[in-house]
Amino acid sequence: MTPTASTPEAHEARWSAALRTSGRRVTRQRLAVLAAVGQHPHSTADDAVAAVRAELPQITVQSVYVVLADLTGLGLLRRIETPHSPARYETRVGDNHHHAICTGCGRIEDVDCAVGHAPCLTPEWSPGARRMTIRIAEVMYQGLCDDCRAATPEPHSVSS
Repeated sequence: MTPTASTPEAHEARWSAALRTSGRRVTRQRLAVLAAVGQHPHSTADDAVAAVRAELPQITVQSVYVVLADLTGLGLLRRIETPHSPARYETRVGDNHHHAICTGCGRIEDVDCAVGHAPCLTPEWSPGARRMTIRIAEVMYQGLCDDCRAATPEPHSVSS
């Protein structure tokens, strides 16, 4: 039976092929980190450590950090820098999507490019700027998710 696209076996086969294409050996540690981040998008390194240790109890924190950095460098993971939070990782790479962060609970949601393509990769340069080739643009929306907004009391207006 051939694994379907959403089964763990299919994900492992896809990650194995991507690692080989990137010139890396397929190891249990690399596959476990990819699976952990794939199952829990926007994971912190500590989240990844906890998830990987469920499968590989002897793995060190340092090993997970090294694998995260290596996979990010290869482009198999994306590192997201969020305000007031440790870096986060995701497996959704190469599509220039953005993120919305709830300032109440910290939840992060993916947001597709608002225009449908990547206009933010073609900046308007300031006069005298030394131009460069833009490869990725980070857009971060911040606000309250519906749950936090519902839990936040509305300010009372004062009438005179």
